[in-house]
Amino acid sequence: MSSFKSKYEDELIANAAYIGSPGKGILAADESTGTIGKRFASINVENVEANRRTLRELLFTAPGCLDCLSGVILFEETLYQKTAAGVPFVDVLKKAGVLPGIKVDKGTVELAGTNGETTTQGLDDLGQRCKKYYEAGARFAKWRAVLKIGPNEPSPLSIHENAYGLARYAVICQENGLVPIVEPEILVDGPHDIAKCADVTERVLAACYKALSDHHVLLEGTLLKPNMVTPGSDSPKVAPEVIAQHTVRALLRTVPAAVPAIVFLSGGQSEEEASVNLNAMNKLKGKKPWTLTFSYGRALQQSTLKAWGGKDENIPKAQAALLVRCKANSEATLGTYQGNANLGDGASESLHVKDYKY
Repeated sequence: MSSFKSKYEDELIANAAYIGSPGKGILAADESTGTIGKRFASINVENVEANRRTLRELLFTAPGCLDCLSGVILFEETLYQKTAAGVPFVDVLKKAGVLPGIKVDKGTVELAGTNGETTTQGLDDLGQRCKKYYEAGARFAKWRAVLKIGPNEPSPLSIHENAYGLARYAVICQENGLVPIVEPEILVDGPHDIAKCADVTERVLAACYKALSDHHVLLEGTLLKPNMVTPGSDSPKVAPEVIAQHTVRALLRTVPAAVPAIVFLSGGQSEEEASVNLNAMNKLKGKKPWTLTFSYGRALQQSTLKAWGGKDENIPKAQAALLVRCKANSEATLGTYQGNANLGDGASESLHVKDYKY
């Protein structure tokens, strides 16, 4: 097989490895305008550009937080925004040694011929957009594919379509200097047990790596953002150690050792669950050829949003809440998190939203 060659090859490999540095992870602050509107509605804040900018400045300038991060995923609007003092957010991040990333997919649409399964849009002009984002300072990208577990789902068609969409996205990113995060999210919705989730996760990841191979994607210059292997949302919970065993086993069976890091999504877990489960994986004995770290959105921001409530005078309190979660997850990547880090308002509440859409 002739391997894909990008003039960015060395840079892609270095950036992917850097993002996967143990002790660090990714803050996903790439909520679309519609999604952030839902978050704002929960704290009675108006969804206008000024408020979105204020929240992001609060996140990116929180004392101590960027020390725990290697990357931040931005929404397109945020990539071009500045702090109140006029400093581009991209520069704030880079100065702190944090790579700016960008969400490049355009959301999901129903996949014809299936029972409500979806495929992700945004491939048509992706090359031009990636070129523009690289020039603006972005160094990695995110594309979310969504699969669901049901009596006959995910269907072979859905698995194949989403795997090949992710692979096409990945190679286009690499041609333009962006490290692609491959994100095949299997939703937690449903009454299935953890064994069913493990089976589906293995089938989906095997298909993704077959597609990435077919497209000559440089695996050393990619990251994987999977769901953790857990029971369905309507099924009894299991211990973090059980989640760790099932998740790591599914990954060992499917993810090549060439991939430098696996950055988990939180998938509607509470802030505390997301930290504790990641910690359990890193404590697990046995071989793990990749770094296991995090790419959390809601699981880093819930307590922070509640503490802020849209009020300037609450910004220091909100930033302190963010630091608690950043430190907890930084420790979890090393397997040293002791649990119950100063549990603030909202840290233990479930963030599960049925049939979650961006």
